[in-house]
Amino acid sequence: MTQINVINGTLSKKEQEAYLKFAMEKYPNRAIRTMQIDLDGDYVNLSYEFEDVSFQRIRRITGYLVGELGRFNNAKRSEVEERVVHGVN
Repeated sequence: MTQINVINGTLSKKEQEAYLKFAMEKYPNRAIRTMQIDLDGDYVNLSYEFEDVSFQRIRRITGYLVGELGRFNNAKRSEVEERVVHGVN
């Protein structure tokens, strides 16, 4: 459920839902946690806070793109442990 905050005035529930619908159409692949509607005379400023997006880290290790090392055998795990990490200056 999206929390909607109206600043500098009031809006009907129908108007708030219309702005929320606009935001959801603009960002179809994002879940909106909160939306701030700032009324400024004839203008409306919208601010959004999105839900966190989970992701899995993908690394290139010993020629393979992997997210987890669970499927590696002992030899590949040993290669990973012996890797040299190079710093960036």
